[in-house]
Amino acid sequence: MQNSHSKKGARSSRWNLIRRFRRDRDGAAAIEFAALAIPFAALVFAILESSISFAAQQVLANATDDIARQLRTGQIRAADVSETKLKQLVCDRIDIIVASDCPGLEVDLREFATFADAAQVRIKIGSDGDIDTSDFDVDPGPSLSKNMLRVFYRWPVITDFMRGAMSNLKDNKTLHFATATWQNEPFDD
Repeated sequence: MQNSHSKKGARSSRWNLIRRFRRDRDGAAAIEFAALAIPFAALVFAILESSISFAAQQVLANATDDIARQLRTGQIRAADVSETKLKQLVCDRIDIIVASDCPGLEVDLREFATFADAAQVRIKIGSDGDIDTSDFDVDPGPSLSKNMLRVFYRWPVITDFMRGAMSNLKDNKTLHFATATWQNEPFDD
């Protein structure tokens, strides 16, 4: 019996609070709410934007690792790989989190004589503020060759106030990228 009485008391105190808030006409409550709501909403949007961007980066890294493994083991042959096919392989794996047809996707797959040569490759940003893809190629090597797959995605920054902090490319985009370097296993070419 006492438990139902305490529930009624809790309900009535909630209603009293709501009635008092509705009666308060001097605007202090509204100003306090606005002062707290705006920074809170900004924080929530910043957390969401960062989290979704991080998840997209992880999906891209997983796709890159998966495709690199298939190339390394000979499941995907060098003769069967073109830029279009490689982009489609990546896009199929990341389509859960990016726009259809992966509009910001770039790929670079090359054979190197040594791992040291592969380590010298850098990401170049052009004077226009976008990634320089002029030396990108899709030319994987045969069995036992050393290869590097680089996958880039121009990720759009949605939240207005996050653009300054997150954008590193033109058009308010940030560069997501993943790299895998390996030596192919022995397989029949």
